[in-house]
Amino acid sequence: MRSGAGEHVTAHRIPEISRPEKVLFPDDGITKADLAGYYRTVARRMLPHLRNRPLMLERFPDGIGGHGFMQKDVPASFPDWIHRAELPKEDGTVTYPIADDTATLVHLAGQASITPHRFLSRADRPHHPDRMVFDLDPSGDDFAPVREAALGLHGLLDELELPSLVMTTGSRGLHVVVALDRRDDFDAVRTFARAVADALATRAPDRLTTEARKKARGDRLYLDVQRNAYAQTAVAPYAVRTRPGAPVAAPLAWADIDDPALDARRWTLRDADALVDREDPWHHPPRPRSLARARTLLDALTA
Repeated sequence: MRSGAGEHVTAHRIPEISRPEKVLFPDDGITKADLAGYYRTVARRMLPHLRNRPLMLERFPDGIGGHGFMQKDVPASFPDWIHRAELPKEDGTVTYPIADDTATLVHLAGQASITPHRFLSRADRPHHPDRMVFDLDPSGDDFAPVREAALGLHGLLDELELPSLVMTTGSRGLHVVVALDRRDDFDAVRTFARAVADALATRAPDRLTTEARKKARGDRLYLDVQRNAYAQTAVAPYAVRTRPGAPVAAPLAWADIDDPALDARRWTLRDADALVDREDPWHHPPRPRSLARARTLLDALTA
């Protein structure tokens, strides 16, 4: 591994945090050191979901009560041992950071990068996603419709022979994730995801919608598939969210969805040890699937 800024980083060395006492979550007394400690603790679980994936960083240098911003380009101050991916955009390129090791996660925390958002594709084939994501976005604070929609989507994906994973977002809803074999580009994946969402909404039109306009949704839960696009991102598993209490996006087992006490902010930064001590619900992920068979099955279901 390369060294930079006069610092040699190995598996046994973690970057020092400047101003570790800086409070990032004022209502909770959570400091920059606490954030770095959390990411150090969950790194073993988190890194497999980040390796070779470009990241967009949600940074709050003055804490979540101050000004925050989303950062794509790697700043000049980042040490050169942090991996990067230079990818095209409409009028040039963007150089994204990639978190391949614990040291990078801790360094990002030291830069008050609270939440990493990951690409749904990998840097070597950025236009061909290996993840398809459904974002279940409720209209209110009642989480029961989210759990119900997740179970309905899980059932529909099973009918399409697409095994799926589920996670809290640490914000309002749940993400349902399908592993793909990267044969299709983003346009094809988004088109398919929208067709699946439309099929599910048709089964419960009074409770579910794919209508992007908030005014047209009413009280229905929004089945959002817009993240399935080039350079769009989704919150990374185990990422801390910029909300009071420092909730985290936590992978779940499907059996967890039956728990009426579950909500999107069930797990927090303070639960780091419990998160890594419990059995990893994503330990045996489904093998990546082609959408070819699923398209045929969906056509038959919606004919």
